[in-house]
Amino acid sequence: MKTFRRKYYEIETEKLKGGKEVRFALLSDLHGVTFGADNRLLLDAVMEEKADAVLVVGDMFVRSQLSTMDPARTMLAELAEQIPVYYSLGNHEYVLLDGSSAKEAYLEYERYLTDCGVCFLHNEHTCMEIRGTDFIFYGLELPMEYYKKPKSPRLSISELDRFLGTPHMDGIHILLAHNPKYGSTYLSWGADLIVSGHYHGGVVRLSENRGLTCPQYLLFPPYCCGEFQRAGRHMIVSAGLGEHTIPIRIHNPRELLIITVKPPKASEKKERK
Repeated sequence: MKTFRRKYYEIETEKLKGGKEVRFALLSDLHGVTFGADNRLLLDAVMEEKADAVLVVGDMFVRSQLSTMDPARTMLAELAEQIPVYYSLGNHEYVLLDGSSAKEAYLEYERYLTDCGVCFLHNEHTCMEIRGTDFIFYGLELPMEYYKKPKSPRLSISELDRFLGTPHMDGIHILLAHNPKYGSTYLSWGADLIVSGHYHGGVVRLSENRGLTCPQYLLFPPYCCGEFQRAGRHMIVSAGLGEHTIPIRIHNPRELLIITVKPPKASEKKERK
């Protein structure tokens, strides 16, 4: 039976109101893998963590194997009965949506999950109040040219604005962006937290933030895995729960990420004054 680890991150921000922590579970790159019958082990792990919402950053199935939609659909439908689920597409979902012969199969998958309560974000955003704080969730949906192997175009802030608009509302802004290649642009754009996947932890994971390669066949890709920070903004890249394209993992366990957003410690607040 395949296994996964739980990986924990904490982010501190003064934007939280009332001093109440908020917790998210991050799912990425399942690629049709199952952990127990109907993904019961993964489901139970998410619920045990008492997450306030689940963030899905794409590639939950394999585009060439439509049967792999079934375990993702079953698991996400059950999660959505108990907890808010926000879903941004990865390249495996997008290529089906973008006019492939299996487009209708994908649309049926999305319609079913939407009816179950999953919120799909197609280059759009939605707001939810959690424990007294407004959270704004953005889902970035990049065209397939941004996934070309090994070279893909640059993504500027103005182009990101064109896809998503500019974050300007009060609250905590969270960007769901499958492809971490554009981490520098994401961190400059204005979100407080960016969550990504796609790189599968670098396939061969060399350290907390470095891996050997990725599905786009880049060597030592930046923003490969783990946490990155800039000017008070955070980007967290999951190593994912499955694999595809390069179907191996070395020193690179599958992972469910748990991200806790919390207020700064009292001592840190005093230092800032």
